[in-house]
Amino acid sequence: MDTRSLNRLGDEIAELSAHLDAATARLLDLIREFDSRGGWNNGFRSCAAWLSWRVGLDIGAARERVRVAHALETLPRLAQALARGELSYAKVRALTRVATPEIEERLLAVGRAGTADHVERIVRGWRRMDRKAEAQEDARRHARRELYMYQGDDGMVVIRGRLAPEVGALLAQALSAARETLYKRTRTQAGTVSLPDISAETPTMAQQQADAMGLLAETALHHGIDPGVPGERYQVVVHVDAPVLAEPDAPGQSALDDGARVSAETSRRLACDASRVVMHHGRDGRVVEVAARTRTIPPALRRALHHRDRGCRFPGCGSRFGQGHHIHHWARGGPTKLSNLALLCCRHHRAVHEEGYQVDRQPDGQLRFRRPDGQLLPEVPLSPEVAGDPVQAVRAQNEAEGLLLHARTAMPGWMGERLNVAWAIDVLHPLAAGGSPAQSSD
Repeated sequence: MDTRSLNRLGDEIAELSAHLDAATARLLDLIREFDSRGGWNNGFRSCAAWLSWRVGLDIGAARERVRVAHALETLPRLAQALARGELSYAKVRALTRVATPEIEERLLAVGRAGTADHVERIVRGWRRMDRKAEAQEDARRHARRELYMYQGDDGMVVIRGRLAPEVGALLAQALSAARETLYKRTRTQAGTVSLPDISAETPTMAQQQADAMGLLAETALHHGIDPGVPGERYQVVVHVDAPVLAEPDAPGQSALDDGARVSAETSRRLACDASRVVMHHGRDGRVVEVAARTRTIPPALRRALHHRDRGCRFPGCGSRFGQGHHIHHWARGGPTKLSNLALLCCRHHRAVHEEGYQVDRQPDGQLRFRRPDGQLLPEVPLSPEVAGDPVQAVRAQNEAEGLLLHARTAMPGWMGERLNVAWAIDVLHPLAAGGSPAQSSD
């Protein structure tokens, strides 16, 4: 093969790549609209999960497509360069990691001037500068933390301070929980007994916060500042009558520990994989017998379930964390054994119980999922048929859009000079010192 034919081959590769990048821009527009309109929200966890299932993208690549699609909505210059085939998707993907509308023009120049490797190195240097600036600001903020306690002229203790954002959020949550507990308890006492020392007026929010702070201190000292066992701290208790579990339309209670009502199907979902305590009530409603707490799915069976399913079994999900689902619910006589169990993540466990999705196990052991309308949800969807030559179809569509693409459309302006990343960041980054050339080349 002579040099001319090799050059023609190289030009054809470059031209077709530009066509594909222009088509990718249209694909990203479609993905952004599909995600914004919630087209994936029919049983899937996210647009990326739907793309992985429907189009066959790796989940990581799918997430990147969704991220880039939304980033380009506020970056019109980069979006236009991709749509014209002037920048490759690889360059645009890298630039959108750091680009903002204020610095888009600078980064577009980087994309046009350098190779994909240059762009990646510039972006890495840019992010190092961002992290450095962020770390400096975080260190300054951390150094400003303070808390003062002193006694005022009237004898009251005054507290004044500045907390790190995450510590402040933790304190706010603790105060909210303490305030709710304290005033719920006070209202209960006031409603059952006439207490002369309880004011009829509701305390102000500031007064409630002060009372809640006292409760926090008292509770912390009482418990030795021990947060306790996580499994006991974070529990959701549901009281549900046995007939309601067996038949959602049956009369009976289905409520949380605080009295808030939940649907029977929600109770069935929670009961699929939970601790269970059976209580027998007398005719007057009082508890006459309480059985020992048991696990709906024993630990050994749970290990076997996780080993077999390796994550959520809903088509297109693959989440590694899940809950045991009884295909035929135990409250209706379904056995708690491996063949009647399937691992589902929280999102899809809810879809099967509360949203009308259906699942059953076939004689060959495979699971079959259906949408609420009964339509089969395949594990792997069929690929769409492409009529004719797909390359010519892409070319024709680009030409119909008025794009005249050729082998030099996406060629960078680089002339072979050495890239000094440190100097480039010093010149380009708005937070850099600027101006002084550095010695590092990467």
